[in-house]
Amino acid sequence: MSCVPLKRVYKELPVWIVEDHHDVVCHIYRAIASRHLPLKNIKMVHLDSHPDLLIPVNMSADTVFDKDKLFSELSIENWIMPMVYAGHVSCVAWLHPYWAQQIREGEHRMAVGRDSSTTTIRVTSTDNYFLSDGLYVSEEQLENSKPLTLNVVKVNPDKANHRSPTEQKTEDTERWCAKRACTVEDKAGGASCSEHLLTCTDTLQPAEGSNGTSLGDDGGEGSTSYVVKSISSCLSDTEPYILDIDLDFFSCKNPFKELYTQEEYNILKELYNFRGPSPDADQEELDECVDRRVHQLEDLEAAFADLLEDDGEDTVTRWASNPGMASLAQLVSSLKSRNQCPDYEMVHQAGLTCDSVELPHHISTDEEIDRLISAVQLFLKALPKPTLVTMSRSSLDEYCPVEQVDSVQSRVLAVLENLYGALDLHKDYENSSTENQDCQPQAS
Repeated sequence: MSCVPLKRVYKELPVWIVEDHHDVVCHIYRAIASRHLPLKNIKMVHLDSHPDLLIPVNMSADTVFDKDKLFSELSIENWIMPMVYAGHVSCVAWLHPYWAQQIREGEHRMAVGRDSSTTTIRVTSTDNYFLSDGLYVSEEQLENSKPLTLNVVKVNPDKANHRSPTEQKTEDTERWCAKRACTVEDKAGGASCSEHLLTCTDTLQPAEGSNGTSLGDDGGEGSTSYVVKSISSCLSDTEPYILDIDLDFFSCKNPFKELYTQEEYNILKELYNFRGPSPDADQEELDECVDRRVHQLEDLEAAFADLLEDDGEDTVTRWASNPGMASLAQLVSSLKSRNQCPDYEMVHQAGLTCDSVELPHHISTDEEIDRLISAVQLFLKALPKPTLVTMSRSSLDEYCPVEQVDSVQSRVLAVLENLYGALDLHKDYENSSTENQDCQPQAS
């Protein structure tokens, strides 16, 4: 049986570039409204040093059905899951560089729904990424739940940035194979689209003397063939999908490390440390873990809110007497030795990044950036053409180093143009504001 054709196709591949990553949501909604993307079950290939899969903690689940309120609630770390709960996105492949380890490698299946007790959006995944933010609930507690398949896929830099003509021919064959896999109906009723894609990549061999660089490496974790196989379970050649790229995928800073001394950062890690459940935890232990974490974070938020009003000795002593908060006094003393009026709200935000895994920090050399871009080009050649490309610079908040972002952006755009031809390029970050009208998806 042939695959269902797209209702509408862009003449040129649209590429929307924003500064803050959550600003891509409006452009995704526009593509849904114009019927270039389906209303439901959209697939997303998401290249980023951060998963961006958190949830606005106190946002009502019903906010997703009011676009203006939704856009005002979103932030760089939590813009994907509301689209999952709204039913638009059902599969996300998070492609991460080797220095980003926030979620366990492999496939994760979970439900995303409305918590019946709080009316907020919550998930059923027991990965520490979600537990440490207090976002887990049991499936029985969810209403209007939507399934999400999350594939966490490591991407290694290409071993060699310069390939021989023989290797280039192998890559061109790989690209042709992926593009042609589902364009002809399988009259024998045999392999599915994803199976065709797998067959193509499985039969490709590295060019002689190439040391396997045409496929990234020897086929192990992080190689091109590994990436393509990991993604192909949720992508076919005829289904529309979003290619989403954060430029901090190629070079990434933890901007909080420049705001605080190592001593202060160590205290934050102690204060905000997350104590996870045992590997074989039952429902009771999971619930206790989440309750304990939620109370811990609420106490810390309240403490720093108090310190904003009065960071005198009495206030500090009162909060430091709470269990697990003794080092708060040392932290405040250190902060005030450098600045008499510390930004305690920012301190709390920094602390929230210090749980079981630190924010990634890896400022790449120019050669490393080139090798990562080469690796991305290799696996994109073996994947179908995306329907829409969204891109985030992440430079004003310094997650992507400001001195590198323009160069990285230019090189990534060159790769996209080489692969897909002329681009319909929109540099939305150059506008002072983004108009959000006409972004609401319309029912078919």
